[in-house]
Amino acid sequence: MGLFSRKSSTTTAATAATATAVLDVDPALAALTGDYAIDPAHSSIGFTVRHAMVTNVKGAFAEHEGSLHLDGTAPSRSTARIDIKIESVDTGIKDRDAHLRGDDFFDAAAFPLMTFRSTTAEQLGSDRYRITGDLTIKDVTRPLAIDLEFNGSATDVYGNERVGFEGSAEILRSDWGLTWNAALETGGVMVSDKVKLTFDISAVKTAAQA
Repeated sequence: MGLFSRKSSTTTAATAATATAVLDVDPALAALTGDYAIDPAHSSIGFTVRHAMVTNVKGAFAEHEGSLHLDGTAPSRSTARIDIKIESVDTGIKDRDAHLRGDDFFDAAAFPLMTFRSTTAEQLGSDRYRITGDLTIKDVTRPLAIDLEFNGSATDVYGNERVGFEGSAEILRSDWGLTWNAALETGGVMVSDKVKLTFDISAVKTAAQA
């Protein structure tokens, strides 16, 4: 079930070349249109990076907030905004987390937030979407494309209307100036440049403004 489906409508061969696509919108999906607040208690934003060339270290940012605007009839008009608190980074090892917060990496004292602001959205297939925007880490802003799967919608036990998405993206941390590393005696480096970002988002529909 996608956020929308597209059906071409033509009447004659003479008009076929100029006919425009007609949206055949499912009313249930159109009803999802609106503004949503990301629920941090039921969402996660994580990362995976190769360590010492042989294994993966996984971590997450425990504190984040954001909002979505979903357009169930035209997903290209959907938008997303996320603010991530760097101080909340958690890999399960205190010393490593302190290193990540420090000057070698994020410098959380000077740059407390990592932010994402969408610029475009598109449908890739049934239930699959790509949202592109500006990711800012420290004082560097670069484009980021996130591939997402729409997991569906539901009304929870408290009467909240929810939608769910999960997705991922890969970045080179050096593109954002995160270049610290250490050489290994056997060759290679301590931390890979490539980082996988993961997103598991639950968002609650907010009350319409009068």
